[in-house]
Amino acid sequence: MTVSRRLLSTLTLTLALAASSVQAESLRLGTASLGGAFYPMGQAIANLVNEHAGNDISMVPIVTGGSVANPNLLGRGDVELALTNNNLAKLALAGEGPYMAAGPIEMGAVAALHPSVLHMMVLADSDIHSFKDLKGKRVAVGPAGGGTLGFLNYLFPLNDMELDDITPSFVSYSDGFSQLTDGTVDAAMALSGYPAGAVMQAAAGAKLRFVSFAPGDLQTAIDKNPAYMKVTIPADVYGTQGDGELIGVYNMLIAPTSLEADTVERITAAIFEHLEEFQAENASARQIDPAMSERLAIPLHEGAKRYFERASHQ
Repeated sequence: MTVSRRLLSTLTLTLALAASSVQAESLRLGTASLGGAFYPMGQAIANLVNEHAGNDISMVPIVTGGSVANPNLLGRGDVELALTNNNLAKLALAGEGPYMAAGPIEMGAVAALHPSVLHMMVLADSDIHSFKDLKGKRVAVGPAGGGTLGFLNYLFPLNDMELDDITPSFVSYSDGFSQLTDGTVDAAMALSGYPAGAVMQAAAGAKLRFVSFAPGDLQTAIDKNPAYMKVTIPADVYGTQGDGELIGVYNMLIAPTSLEADTVERITAAIFEHLEEFQAENASARQIDPAMSERLAIPLHEGAKRYFERASHQ
């Protein structure tokens, strides 16, 4: 073997060894507790990324405290991407509300996901009709780290109330609605896409009714913070006597600005170029409106921006 051929052989072997040693970039996706809507959503996103983003990127969904906790986890580097709500992302970017201690979290939006709706439910024969009627009542408010409390902390002052005006039960959504049907609490709440599993399970054995807002109060709440929106849940979803006119918010996938733009662009493409596959795996994904990704409360991550700019010219 000549010197040049030996050198070529050595170089080929070196490159082959280098290629074989390259490992996929492993990304942790912060979701929420098991049993909620975020974990299966995160699982479906991870499946799309693992299948379509390239062999050098892998993703795994991580159980977390939920939408309130996730921006802090992202800021600390405990996860590389996370799910949260539009209103919480806005607060995290500004370092306000539950993120004052951490300070502003440098992050961008990757994708708008399904809307979450604040389900406020009572038994059909309850004397609770409006949000203000919750005063003095026992209310299942969801887990302490979940997004429901963020909504309540916003709505209480608008109704001259505070958390101390109710007796809160900090339990999972499924446990909260079980407490509602067995009479342990007077009302139950869940911030979730719809249909929500916990509500469906309760509605299978009991007649439920939506708690409404006093006339004009819902619009006032939305006018004061455009991150929120009105969502109508048709009566036939849970078999209620009437539709629910509720407050909701878009969920989103977020990433730190330090995450490479190329990586984020490929993740965004894996989601939106395979949206039908996403929707077949996850029912909440059927409510995703791709156009909403460019109308969220925080700016797009550079990688997501590149994807949507490219997609708009195709």
